[in-house]
Amino acid sequence: MAVSQYRSKRKVSGGVYIRLRKKRKFELGRVFRETKVGETKKKTLRGKGGAVKTTLLRCNVANIFDGKKYKKAKITSVIENKANRHFVRRNILTKGAVVETELGKAKVVSRPGQEGTINAVLVEK
Repeated sequence: MAVSQYRSKRKVSGGVYIRLRKKRKFELGRVFRETKVGETKKKTLRGKGGAVKTTLLRCNVANIFDGKKYKKAKITSVIENKANRHFVRRNILTKGAVVETELGKAKVVSRPGQEGTINAVLVEK
């Protein structure tokens, strides 16, 4: 079934809204892409107007900012993820996840499923 970003049929009180129109194609969403730690694998998706979006399916390299410059480092595992506590044991990367890298602990600041890269800021060495 398609994921819709259209307004719900029901009001907060439980009543039903009167339909103004049908759902539209531009209101469709996508299922959450679980970016996991592993050998890099990307997928490109076509958006509205021919726009191209790259989603990461797996990645084990991050661009880490240490306060002065960016360095590439290998990701070993996910330590903490505030989006969902079960993402830690499944090694799923999302924005805000704290990962263990060669340079130390780093917090992911990009959206891997939306942007196609992993950018992170060094938390501790």
